[in-house]
Amino acid sequence: MATRRLPEGEEVLEALSGEQGDLLRKAVERIVREVMEAEVSSVAGAERYERSEERTAQRNGYRPRAWDTRVGQVLLKIPKLRQGTYFPSFLEPRRRAERALVAVVQEAYVSGVSTRAVEDLVKALGEDVRIEKSAVSRMCKELDEEARAFRERPLDEEVPYLWLDAVYEKVREGGQVKSRAVVLAIGVTAEGHRQVLGIEVGNTESEAFWRDFLRSLVRRGLKGVELAISDAHVGIREAVKKVLPTTTWQRCRVHTMRSILTHVPRPQQAMALAVIKTIFAQPTQQEAKEQLAQVAKNLSKRCPKAAQILLEAADDVLAYMAFPSQHWRQLHSTNPLERLIREIRRRTRVVGIFPTEASLLRLVGMLLAEQDDEWQAAEKAYFSQSSMARLRGQDGPPALLKESAMS
Repeated sequence: MATRRLPEGEEVLEALSGEQGDLLRKAVERIVREVMEAEVSSVAGAERYERSEERTAQRNGYRPRAWDTRVGQVLLKIPKLRQGTYFPSFLEPRRRAERALVAVVQEAYVSGVSTRAVEDLVKALGEDVRIEKSAVSRMCKELDEEARAFRERPLDEEVPYLWLDAVYEKVREGGQVKSRAVVLAIGVTAEGHRQVLGIEVGNTESEAFWRDFLRSLVRRGLKGVELAISDAHVGIREAVKKVLPTTTWQRCRVHTMRSILTHVPRPQQAMALAVIKTIFAQPTQQEAKEQLAQVAKNLSKRCPKAAQILLEAADDVLAYMAFPSQHWRQLHSTNPLERLIREIRRRTRVVGIFPTEASLLRLVGMLLAEQDDEWQAAEKAYFSQSSMARLRGQDGPPALLKESAMS
């Protein structure tokens, strides 16, 4: 097989010493051109125009691609092959989520279920290549192993706060398009850092599915959960009660207020919302409960159904106020998890319909793995050490009132 010599250090210095144009940019252009020519010759098994029994592929022109570098934008001319594919090594590695997304696109083509959105994505990615089943299989296997390792990793820290929610995506199965629930769990550790705890895909958000999901978290080491935050989904609440019996359940305040306002005439909604907000402006949980009772009493005169929902949700929607006040803004709703779900939807939207359930789990798993990496690398914790110390009751009287929100 032919080999191509890469430029020596003296040649690089010579390129830098020229007087025409941007010296650094020209040096970069020359070096990467030599690197690409050497790499594609290695892939093809022969130099350009060389006759060789070891040749495995023919050249097929070039495709342009702009490459932003520290010395400016360099226009690459990436060699193309008639058989197989070539991609410059200096542009690798792609981020895991990007590789997962490309794998989904490729698998969609191989499965014959590509859509206009997928075709547009391929063009946007510059994937002007022939997609081979063997390459797709290798990529998917590699990514599946990464996603599995992330989902099954041990949870070796206490997690006082737990958020639970789900997002629905479409998957093709047996010639039909079906909706699948992607259930998610994130938490805050005893040191105040956020962490992605788990992800699973199921047919529906049933109590049994949520119960199995929580049990899998416990088997992996989930412990020390003081407060679980979710919407009013019955399956989640019952699963928390059975799997985490000592954990207080917080009903999402945002979802609760939306539910109440659906039973208030539209002209009166702004006023009702302002009055309801006074409940959560109280400095203590007990004062908030007293204010809630008064608001419900006044609301019952014109909107009895709305008042009933408010009263029934009283203990659950105010459960977060039994915890350190520094945490209230993040604990009262599922908003911290909703932001993550929006990012997931932004990426899954370009796929539309996933070719398989495995491809859905692969992409979302890689997205969450990257998010978890960012959270772990963050210099600033989600909650301060001093506020977490209050949660543990290490600076005087215990911070928790331990009034069960599940009674």
